[in-house]
Order: sequence, then structure tokens, then C-alpha cells
Amino acid sequence: QVQLVESGGGEVQAGGSLRLSCAASGRTFSGAGMGWFRQAPGEEREFVADINWSTCSANYADSVKGRFTVSRDNAKNTMFLQMNSLKPADTAVYYCTGGRMWRTYDYWGQGTQVTVSS
Repeated sequence: QVQLVESGGGEVQAGGSLRLSCAASGRTFSGAGMGWFRQAPGEEREFVADINWSTCSANYADSVKGRFTVSRDNAKNTMFLQMNSLKPADTAVYYCTGGRMWRTYDYWGQGTQVTVSS
């Protein structure tokens, strides 16, 4: 059974930083990828970033480009999201996801809350 467990969320003031982690168990994502989505209250879930597990090639939403960095630790089967220069608009529940193939999202974590106060 595949499990994705996020951690690292919390409350921070605007301009601050947080680092999210997503620990995967039950499979590796070699040859595929993992990513982050987020959902703010009353909004649809939106793409934030993803990373190809084999090449480490990453993609970002325009709204976070230059502020967020996605990375992974292959030995720990864990993905990270370093979030800098946080804004109140970044407030959302952040979800970790992974797929059987690159840019597919078959597995989801339970989400972790990020709150940025002004």
C-alpha cells in the first residue's frame, strides 16, 4: 500500500520560510515523479511544483517560481518543498502527490496546512 505523509506545515509571517516534507512508503517513484498541489478555502486544488525522480527536472507554477524549490532525497524516498518569501496568498492546504508515470498523480497525501499572516 502506497502512503504519502506530509509534514512541516504551520503558521508563518509574510516574508518567512517553511520547508515541507513528503515521505513515501510502499513504492519508489524512480522513472516517474512526485509533486505538490495546494488548495485554499473556496478554491480549486492547483498545481504548485513537481519533480522528475530520475532526472530531478522540476516545474513550477508561475505564482511560486523563484520563491519555492522542490527537491528529493532518493535514499529516504522523500520529497521536499522549500518555500521562501511567503505571501498571504500562499495560505492553503498543501498536498503531496506521486504517480506511476511522469506527470500523473495516482497517490495523494492527507495534506498539511500552511498559513501566512500579513
